[in-house]
Amino acid sequence: MFFLKRPILLLPLALLLVVSTGCRVEKEQAGEEPDVDVNVDPGNLPEYEVEGPEVDVGTEQKEITVPEVEVTQEEKTITAPDVDVQPPTDNDSQGNQ
Repeated sequence: MFFLKRPILLLPLALLLVVSTGCRVEKEQAGEEPDVDVNVDPGNLPEYEVEGPEVDVGTEQKEITVPEVEVTQEEKTITAPDVDVQPPTDNDSQGNQ
């Protein structure tokens, strides 16, 4: 049964690998903020008085019915995702291929 859940775990790990190593970002042009002149009177935020509830957290012993589960495992051959990521190199950014 563990082997049936394994492909479900491999896909998010593969996507995380692609996102973390899939691209390189280089700044090509510096940004600048706009020149803005604003003349306004400052506003006021409303005032509130908030009183939250009183919460008591603790533990207690209770008797409940729970299921008893037996797990058996067997090996099976399945098709699983295979991801191969080639991150860009320094030569690719300079136009050398």
